[in-house]
Amino acid sequence: MGTPEISLVVPHRDLLGSYAAALRAGWSPNTFRDVSVDELEAVEDDPDEFLRDLVAQEGTVEIADGLTAPRLPFRIFWIYDGEFCGVVGLRFQPGTEELPDYVPGHIGYSIVPWKRRRGYATRALSLILPVARAEGLARVRVSCDAENDASKKVILSNGGKLIGMTPHDQETGRPTLSYWIET
Repeated sequence: MGTPEISLVVPHRDLLGSYAAALRAGWSPNTFRDVSVDELEAVEDDPDEFLRDLVAQEGTVEIADGLTAPRLPFRIFWIYDGEFCGVVGLRFQPGTEELPDYVPGHIGYSIVPWKRRRGYATRALSLILPVARAEGLARVRVSCDAENDASKKVILSNGGKLIGMTPHDQETGRPTLSYWIET
C-alpha cells in the first residue's frame, strides 16, 4: 500500500461536521484520556467558540495532576484526505528545544480508528516536521506508550532515535518511550 495522499489543514468550520462525527464514533483527539464527550458538547454548544478555543494561543491547559499550566505556543492541524482523518499538533517554547516536565513531547497525533494502520500517522508526522523546523526546532521529542507498537513504527519511520524510557508516565501511569526526530 502506498503513502496516503493527505494534507494538514488548519481547523475550520467546513470540516467541523466530520470532526464531530468522529467524536460521536468514540474517537478522541487526546491519546491519554477520552475527551470525546466534552469536545462534542463544546462543538454542539457553540461551533465558532470551539474553533476559536482550539487554535487560541493564550490561556491554560489542564495537566495530569488536575492543575493548570500556561498553554505553550502550538500549531494544530487536522489531517485531511478528502475528509477528516485525525489531528496532529506541535507544541514548543520559542528559542529552545526544551519542554516543561508536564509536556511529554513536541508532537502528538491521533488518527480516527477507521483510517489507522494505513500510513496516515506516519505521513502526518512527516508533514509537521517542516513546521517544527520553521519554528526554529532542529529536532523534536516525540513520545509514545511503550506498548504502542504502531506509534513506535510511526516514529521510527520518521527517523526517531530512542532517548529513553519513563517507567511511570505522569499522564498514563504506564511506561513511555521518548525519541528525538531531526526536523
